[in-house]
Amino acid sequence: MLPESALPLHGVVVLDFSQFLAGPVAALRLADLGARVIKIERPGSGDIGRTLAFAGRSLDGDTVSFHAMNRNKESVAADLKDPADLEFVKRLVAKADVVIENFRPGVMKRLGLDYETVRELNPAIVYASATGYGDVGPWAARPGQDLLAQSISGVPWLSGSAADGPVPFGLSIADHLTSCHLAEGVTALLVRRFRTGEGGRVETSLLEAMLDLQFELLSTHLNDPTVTVRRGGPHSAHAFLSAPYGTYPTADGWLALAMNPIPTIGTLLDLPELQAMTDPQLWWDRQTEIEKLIADRLRTDVTAAWLAVLDAADVWCAPVLTLEELVAHEGFAAIAMTQRVGRTGGDGGAVELSTVRSPIRIDGQRLMAPRAAPHVGEHTDAIRDELTRTGVLSGSPS
Repeated sequence: MLPESALPLHGVVVLDFSQFLAGPVAALRLADLGARVIKIERPGSGDIGRTLAFAGRSLDGDTVSFHAMNRNKESVAADLKDPADLEFVKRLVAKADVVIENFRPGVMKRLGLDYETVRELNPAIVYASATGYGDVGPWAARPGQDLLAQSISGVPWLSGSAADGPVPFGLSIADHLTSCHLAEGVTALLVRRFRTGEGGRVETSLLEAMLDLQFELLSTHLNDPTVTVRRGGPHSAHAFLSAPYGTYPTADGWLALAMNPIPTIGTLLDLPELQAMTDPQLWWDRQTEIEKLIADRLRTDVTAAWLAVLDAADVWCAPVLTLEELVAHEGFAAIAMTQRVGRTGGDGGAVELSTVRSPIRIDGQRLMAPRAAPHVGEHTDAIRDELTRTGVLSGSPS
């Protein structure tokens, strides 16, 4: 584990005004890289994400998902509509390096904390904004939520078979990708500021993240409008890749096959019909037939047996693991993606939970942070005192 002072963003102070997922996770990514992140929350209820429970699970008064998104942060409770609290927050802004917000367009301006106002308080500030669909156009005022952004972007039509309706991605992919882009923009502006002294503003949105995800499809279609989404048979995993690309049932589970020559698959699975298909165009024209032949053959034995055959021939394949199989697998243990975090509970006792760590390694070291998400306003008094005593915000937590 790297010492705090060796982390790349050590000394950077981030004010996180955001809620839900995209903004808070962007701030979390900066915290894992060493930044001091102070979460600004409404008194009492705090971030709405404290009560929006993934799978209905909570711990010590906050949802488990909130703990996962907001570990390694401090919390200041402030009513931004109260003049005294707003003045205190502006003092924090004047001493911070980064501001992150993900309100609908116009909200921060009404609060008196928009980029133009903040830049007057702190000309070197790096100001990061995430919205649902940008701040212009017919979608700008729509609710910025993951499923809605997925739907507008057309992504649900990329999964499933030709017989299915739209199949949304089963996780908050728009939020997570937006968080990555926002954190990337912040770090880029920090590099510029360290080089020139100039702050700046980075903006992105859920929709832009989902459009960027489709850069291959959009680039191809924009240059050739005849290219469109035509989903394949029940085992196909990609509308733009031919058989055998897909997932297939075995006697005890499922197996994924990536890009592989059909004759090779035919030889390994003892399917003469496939061995004869040497023309790649047939892999498209007879996709459904090929998928059925493969599926029927793979159903005759267990996944491990087929992996032994295919792996020996260096075929691109993998088991399709369930959640339970994943966390029990030695490969999951080997990558050491989990960590334990803790805090003092509302009853005064110790509260611990398991969550994931940052996926980044620095200088060969995994980025671990044992501090759990804060209680609402847990650090308000300490940070007020710090600002009063020193007139600055240090890059280390109070």
